[in-house]
Amino acid sequence: MKKLFIAALLFAGIASFAQDADQKRERLTPEQRSEKQLQKLTSELSLDGNQQTQVKQLLAERSAKAEKFKEALQAKKEGNVKPTDAEREAFKNELKAEKEANDAKMKSILIADQYTKWHALQEKNKDKAREKMKEYKKEKTN
Repeated sequence: MKKLFIAALLFAGIASFAQDADQKRERLTPEQRSEKQLQKLTSELSLDGNQQTQVKQLLAERSAKAEKFKEALQAKKEGNVKPTDAEREAFKNELKAEKEANDAKMKSILIADQYTKWHALQEKNKDKAREKMKEYKKEKTN
């Protein structure tokens, strides 16, 4: 009886831990993500009210464009249509141009010191993403 009771407690603990992990992975809406990112940038870069308004608008535009890209990719996946090399290259170029345009807009919004900090944050986030991809690929192969 004692062993059964301990096993039940152990099972309940594991189940509650798994539930907590699922809640942490809860997906945010694009608006929530933009707001969270704006709050982080405001605290990290000490944005003033005018800059917050401009950055919020830029984040909303970027989010809308990202949704369009995502929908286009999803449509191709659903149709089982593999993109050609030319289409893939055009898509990469389009994303690169979009990134450069966003960088230029941020540079016009932020002062030099803030832009330098923002750029460092971007590089840090890029490195984190690379690490996560390595971990994901490692887990996938095992």
